[in-house]
Amino acid sequence: MKIVFFGSSEFAMPSLRALINSPHEVVAVVTQPDRKRGRQLKLSPQPTKVLAAADGIMVFQPDDASSHESVRFLKALNADIFVVVSFGQILSKEVLELGRNPAINLHPSLLPKYRGAAPTNWTIINGDDVTGVTIMRMSQKLDEGDIVLKKEVKIDADDTNITLNENLAGIGAEALIEAIDLIGSGKAKFEKQDASQATYAPKLRKEMGLIDWNEPAAKIHNKVKGLLPWPGAYTHYNGKVLKVEMTELPDIQDGEDASPGKVVAVLKNKGVIVRTGSGNIALKYIQLEGKKVLDADAFVRGHRIEPGFKFP
Repeated sequence: MKIVFFGSSEFAMPSLRALINSPHEVVAVVTQPDRKRGRQLKLSPQPTKVLAAADGIMVFQPDDASSHESVRFLKALNADIFVVVSFGQILSKEVLELGRNPAINLHPSLLPKYRGAAPTNWTIINGDDVTGVTIMRMSQKLDEGDIVLKKEVKIDADDTNITLNENLAGIGAEALIEAIDLIGSGKAKFEKQDASQATYAPKLRKEMGLIDWNEPAAKIHNKVKGLLPWPGAYTHYNGKVLKVEMTELPDIQDGEDASPGKVVAVLKNKGVIVRTGSGNIALKYIQLEGKKVLDADAFVRGHRIEPGFKFP
């Protein structure tokens, strides 16, 4: 089938690669305009633009993919299907109906669970054991389209938002090819979502990263994993932001009577052990504002953190 691919981020890359290597024809890649990135705010292309250009595929970068000019351009491509993966713009009903088949979207959750902007983050934050990917028909409502295919994925105890995203991106690419093949052969069956089972994964906010030491250790641990790479979990040390990059749940019972936030032990190769509202948590990798990430052993050699110190 002739495909127009809408995608921008790294999450979209495995899907685009899979489509390029498939028997289908990617006639154009629609992606966000180049953005300024990094400390020097250098103008950089979207990852999908780089991949498409390397393969000689036409690239279209509209500020508004639903504008009159965009609709004229997209209509002229005469595509069989529009495929959307982490694109970053809302598409109008007119755009969604331009292909000869229903436009489809890859979503990194088992819909109707975790509709919204940050499904993998909330999956980790909430401590789920299982997630997956869903291929759905696109609609004007948020992630409410009819489902053509789902694939379930087990979450590893060490998974972070970063590793889960990478895993689901690869599995989602395989599911996308399978779904397109089903649609092309006329064998696809679209099933309505059960709205009564819907949950939501709202956009993250920077202030969500502040650690509340009164919460249980397991909840803080999941927050640290789920908020990577942004906004990241953090506390404060000597009036500065101390970002917590990695934690563990240690088998250490010290400090059961200590107040939440108090350091109960500093152990080589085990980290800074902090009391929480329930249990202890080990800070393994931390980053002081304006400095580089250090393992706990290196950090405590240069800073006065010892048993009895209390994080706010």
